[in-house]
Amino acid sequence: MSAGPRRAHSTGSLETRTDKYGREIYYGRFYVAGRQVKRKLGVKRRAGESNGLTKTGAERALQKLIDAEVRVVPMGERIDIKTAGERYLVHLDQVMHRRPTTLQDYTIMLHKHLTPFFTGRSLQRIDTQLVADYLIAKQREGLKSKTVGKQLTFLHGIFRHAMKKGWATANPVAAVDRPREPESDPDIRFLTHEELEALLRAVVDPEFSQVDYPLFLVAATCGLRQGELVALRWRDIDWTAGVIRVRRNYTRGHWGAPKSRRSSRAVPMIARTAGALDRLFKSSQFQADDDLVFAHPELGSVLDASKLRKRFKATLAAAGVRPVRFHDLRHTFGTQAAASGVPLRTLQEWMGHRDYKTTLIYADYAPRSEERQMIERAFATEPMLGFTERRLGSF
Repeated sequence: MSAGPRRAHSTGSLETRTDKYGREIYYGRFYVAGRQVKRKLGVKRRAGESNGLTKTGAERALQKLIDAEVRVVPMGERIDIKTAGERYLVHLDQVMHRRPTTLQDYTIMLHKHLTPFFTGRSLQRIDTQLVADYLIAKQREGLKSKTVGKQLTFLHGIFRHAMKKGWATANPVAAVDRPREPESDPDIRFLTHEELEALLRAVVDPEFSQVDYPLFLVAATCGLRQGELVALRWRDIDWTAGVIRVRRNYTRGHWGAPKSRRSSRAVPMIARTAGALDRLFKSSQFQADDDLVFAHPELGSVLDASKLRKRFKATLAAAGVRPVRFHDLRHTFGTQAAASGVPLRTLQEWMGHRDYKTTLIYADYAPRSEERQMIERAFATEPMLGFTERRLGSF
């Protein structure tokens, strides 16, 4: 561990530590009300690399953290949604370590929706009625109830943080009912067996065919999300156990853990999928444990998500298959697994659903031959008459 030179009073200090992977990590240290606070800031940038924090970047991150944690609002100062929201985002980033994609979503909510609506008002002048007016206004703009509900959740967090910091005395969002999502069409889209085979036969892109074929196959037979697929490393393919271990994802330019704790999982591979991956491995230039399975065939870098979806749509068209989303390959796995009799709790584990209710969308595809036999017996003519006669004879 190394510490930098002494810094001015109330500005904190930087230090570095080496983690178990040999990376140098920046940490910031400062005091709040006589209590020492130490926070992880991020990985130190190595010479010649573009990822990680420079010393200047670490200084800025530390100062933002100090501003969010230490600053006391002087009497009479007006703190508005924009200021409180930006400080809350720093707290979520530096203290709570929220996912980068979550922070991006919250930043858009703050600057595109919350700040314009509540502009000119301090936190103390925002009441429950005004928050309810915000809800109605956003619904009239055409935003879905689920989207508005997420914005209210973020706004609730801003006020809760503001109350802890003394910037507000009440949370007006707490008394506002969340909008209910109207009943939606329960139908989900997926590929039939014949459509999937046609799709796989039509993979003809001269540059990416050796990657796209096994990628589409894994998506449809293992149910991985797109971000999980492009983040797979060869070390995640367990040939002996016959499973793919999902340990990370890549979304919006950021590497991270899977979507939820349940999303870290092991999914079984059928023999056909294992064979396709084996052929890809043998033909790939990138075979180290940490190399990407579905890497760019020439560069070894992560696949561009937008271009991947375009190639998928082009392959569908070439195959003469109706248009579906890339995500519908995941639905193909879910429906086919349920139809084959896989218990829904097992399917939940394989698909990495945090909530069992999400897996229930595949319940209609589970085999129900026993149910039909039971209802046939219930309404069969002879058993019903016999039951009636026995009951009448007992009186």
